[in-house]
Amino acid sequence: MLLRSICIIFATMKKKKFSWKKRARSFRYAFAGIRSLIATEHNAWIHCAAAVCAIAAGAVLRISPTEWIIVILCIGGVLAAEAFNSAIEAIADRVSPEYDEAIKRAKDLAAAAVLLTAAAAATAGLIIFVPKLINLF
Repeated sequence: MLLRSICIIFATMKKKKFSWKKRARSFRYAFAGIRSLIATEHNAWIHCAAAVCAIAAGAVLRISPTEWIIVILCIGGVLAAEAFNSAIEAIADRVSPEYDEAIKRAKDLAAAAVLLTAAAAATAGLIIFVPKLINLF
């Protein structure tokens, strides 16, 4: 059954022709999603504030290119996790506006993903920035 579904997906993909206009439109949708995330999700504001602090600290403390890559991937990962969480919550609320234990579990798991990603990013930040701060004093 799964193999059949995969074959159908690939067969459908082959029939669609590449279009720069469609690719541009997909970017427009993605940027609309980023705007929505930042404009409406309060936790995203906190993550953005933390990102600004990390970028400022990186500039002041002159972190290495490898450390910049880690910081950028952490920022992107946390914001992506928050976007996935927000998307899951929006769909869940639409599908089941009343309380449902399965919906609660899905929302809790999505929120846990954000928390785990943010905790990993914070840990990476501590590993990168604390030694540099200690060396200043």
